[in-house]
This record gives sequence, C-alpha cells and structure tokens, in this order.
Amino acid sequence: MRPSGTPNRGQLKLGVILDGAGSTADGWRRPEIKPDASVDIGGYIDQARRAEQARLDFIFIADSLFITHDSAPHQLNRLEPLTLLSAVAGATSRVGLVATVSTLFAEPFTVARQLASLDLISQGRCAWNIVTSAVPAAALNHSRPVEFANNDRYKRAEEHVAACLALWDSWEDDAFVYDKASGTYFDRAKLHLQNFKGDYYQVTGPLNIQRSKQGRPVLFQAGASEQGRNLAARYGDAIFAMTSNMTAAKAYADDVRARAAHFGRQPDDIVFMPRISPIIGEDQNEVDTLYHQATRLADIEDAIRTMGIFFGNHDFSSYDLDGPFPDFDVATAPATDHRPDRDPLAYVETSTPESFAAAARQRDLSLRSAALEFFTPRTEFVGTPDEVAAAAERWFHAHAADGFIIRGGDFDRFSALCIPILQRRGLFRTDYEAETLRGNLGLRPAENRHTAERRRREESHA
Repeated sequence: MRPSGTPNRGQLKLGVILDGAGSTADGWRRPEIKPDASVDIGGYIDQARRAEQARLDFIFIADSLFITHDSAPHQLNRLEPLTLLSAVAGATSRVGLVATVSTLFAEPFTVARQLASLDLISQGRCAWNIVTSAVPAAALNHSRPVEFANNDRYKRAEEHVAACLALWDSWEDDAFVYDKASGTYFDRAKLHLQNFKGDYYQVTGPLNIQRSKQGRPVLFQAGASEQGRNLAARYGDAIFAMTSNMTAAKAYADDVRARAAHFGRQPDDIVFMPRISPIIGEDQNEVDTLYHQATRLADIEDAIRTMGIFFGNHDFSSYDLDGPFPDFDVATAPATDHRPDRDPLAYVETSTPESFAAAARQRDLSLRSAALEFFTPRTEFVGTPDEVAAAAERWFHAHAADGFIIRGGDFDRFSALCIPILQRRGLFRTDYEAETLRGNLGLRPAENRHTAERRRREESHA
C-alpha cells in the first residue's frame, strides 16, 4: 500500500513518444525506420493503433520551433503536433493524444481553442505538453528579438496556462440546451466571460467551443529548474520526468508534490512518469547485441558534445578520442530546462559527473567509449523482459514513478515482452478503465469553476 500523501493508484501508467525518424542524428539509419517517417501520417496512425492495442495510456508528440543544418533528421522535417493528432484521433478510440505546444509564441485564446478542438474530436483524449521554448533562436521565427525567449518566459507561461484554464471554463457542461420547441439553444447563465487580465495577456473570452467529456485537456509538464518545478507543481496533471535514476526520480517527485501542496493541490492531482529508453532482449546475448546496435550508429561528435554539457559545458574536442578518459576538474552543468536538438540533459541524473568520470577511469574506458555509453546509457531498463519488468515494478513500489514514458526504444518489444509480465503481476491493465485520458490516468474530474462555485453556494444555503 502506498503511504499517505502519495497518489493512490494501483497500476502503472504507460505512454510512448512517437519520434518518426528518431530523436538522434543516427536514428533514421536503423533498418526498420523509414527515412520520411516524421511526415508519414500512415505510419503514425499505425503506431497509435498498436499503442492502443497494447492498452497504453497515450502517445506523445514532441516539437521544436527552430532548426539548423545540424538538427536531428526528425526535427528537420516533421508534422505539426495538433494537425498530426487530429488525424490520429479519427483512427483510434481510447489511446490518449499528447501534443506539445509552446506558451511563448501563441496567444492563449488560440491555444485553448485548438486544444479544446482536439479534445472534442478525440472525445476527451487530448493533453497539452506545456513547453516554454527555451531555445532563444526560436524567437527569430516569430518576429521577436532573440532575447525574448529568455525574458520572463516562466512568468509568461504561468499566465498563459492560467488564461487557457479560464477559457476552458467558459461553458458549463450542461450549458447547451438545444430545445427546438422553445428556441433555447443554450442557457445564458452558464456562459461566462473571463475578462482575464495579467501582465502579459488580456483575454475577454468566452471561448467559442464547449468542454469535452473530460472537461479540459490534461496538462503535461517537464520542468527541471526552480521555475519549471513550480510551473509543474501549480498546473501539471502529469509530469514528464527527465531522469534515468530511481533515487533522483523519487527526490524530484517528492519535491514537486511538496510544492503542489503549497499551491493548495492534493498529491494525487499529479501523475509522475519518468522517461525510459528500454532495450529488451530474450536473453543476455541478445541484450548485448541490441545495445551495441543502438550505439553503433551514434555520431561521436554528438556524443562528445552532449557529454560536455553534462560536465559543465566542458570542451572535450581537444582530447584524443581513443586515449584514456581525460583528467580534469569536474564541474556540473546548472539545472536548466534548455533542451538543444539532441536533448543532452535527459541523462544528467543517471549519475553525477564525478561518479561518471571516476567509473570511466576505473574501467579504463577511452574517451570515445565513455561518450558513447553516456549518449546511450545502459540503465536498469536495458535487459531481459523479466529484468525490465522488475525495474518498472521496483520504481513503482519505491514511489519514484506512477508510470513511464517510453522513448528511444522499441515500444513494440516492450508491449510484447514486458506488458504480459506486468499484467500477470497485476501492475498493468488488461483493458482501458475509461473513455477519456483523464479517466485512464486516474486523475480527478476537471470540474468547471463556475459550476463548482454554484454548488458551493447551494450547499452553504442548504
């Protein structure tokens, strides 16, 4: 049984990031990947259907607003998330649809309307992955000075989300009467102006679209910095945790839950879902083979640059790649939500820079070998089906995770090899519990604020 103060959910939640041609520079070269996968809607629909057949909670579409010649192929040429998921919605019926949308370059009314539309199209399966567009150069694609991305972006994000939440409460759930006999289309008392006024956004409202079966979209967030954690704690329904270390994951979840309580929220308001990249083999020989295949095509320059960020932006380019791991004063990169093209901070909490360097020297690893291992870490989720399922169970019972978001691995192998084990252990569903994403994630109903206020007034006068 989970201790008091932690979410009371009896089974794991599972989602998958669909990366098209892959999240790294080399991913598209794998034999099973179509080079144009990131613009192939048929491929996305097929993957979404497979995720639904496996009873996964959701598919997740990442995004970026700036590219260079050195960006990963998936970022160079890919479909916009809301457009993509609108097409997927019509081809599926239960799996959730998580779209990444920035708060920095779009108005709250537009974002709220687009997400509410996807929520209605999918009959209550939409979620918003809230990002703040930390890459400064993205501002140049939106008629803004490059400094705009760094100026008060978290204050803007908090205000943006607050405005969207207000807009999603424009209509109460039973506002539309549709009484042809009387000519009453809607109950005028249940449509509400918002008159939202903040430092950055002023939105009168109301929103010109009704609420969905789940009330409003589920909110995902992945803040790692101080401001990011506060944003996640204040508004996040599901937290996309960027860690591969169980102790770090639990510390992060405990910290965000404590912050959530400060904002007047309950611990079970939030689902914590670390990202994992499972590599699963039928036996140890196959595990080793698959792991080496995963690292074989890695671009060593990418790996060196990525590891350099982990070590406080240390420049490894002057060292001999095939010489021993260098001896230097180790510095840790500051906590940040900056995610360059190859997402280098995803693995920061796998170990500390000091312990990673010490282990590399103890094992007599070359700089090349150390960088490749860092780039594709051999985590607890690299192993046989029993080992990977046991790791998932261990994290769950340690209260470090309510579930996991799969990326970079083969989710079909996870579905085929690990999910049956988790089901036999009573840790994963055999069928969906609800029609909505909010229901399947075990989240509280999103009650309309005006309906709630009316109910409180009625109860006080009862």
